[in-house]
Amino acid sequence: MREDIKINDHAARIGDRIIEQLQTVHDHEIGLDIYNLGFIYEINLDEEGHCEIVVTFTGIGCDCIEAVPEEIKWALLKLDEINDVTVNIVWSPAWKMTRISRFGRIALGINPN
Repeated sequence: MREDIKINDHAARIGDRIIEQLQTVHDHEIGLDIYNLGFIYEINLDEEGHCEIVVTFTGIGCDCIEAVPEEIKWALLKLDEINDVTVNIVWSPAWKMTRISRFGRIALGINPN
C-alpha cells in the first residue's frame, strides 16, 4: 500500500486485493490507473462491509469525474468483503504530479526520480 494513502485496519487486511481492483480503474484521458496516478487519498472499510473511498482528480474539468466513481464501486464490489461502496470526491489537498507512483511515471514516460 502506498504510504500516502490513509487506510483503516479493516481495509488494510485486504489491502492487496483492494489495490488490485483499483488498478483496473483508469483515467481515460491519461491512460493510467487511479491508484498509480495517486487519486486515492483514503480507504475505510467497516465491519458491515461498507467501503468508503476518498479520491481526487487532476481538476474539476476532468472528463472522468462522472465515470470513475461508478467504476470504483463496481471494481470494489467484486470483493467478497465489500457489500457497499461510497466514493467521496475532494479537492483539498489538490492533486499534484508528485503523487504519481514510480511505476506510473515510467508508464507515462516521466522521469521516475
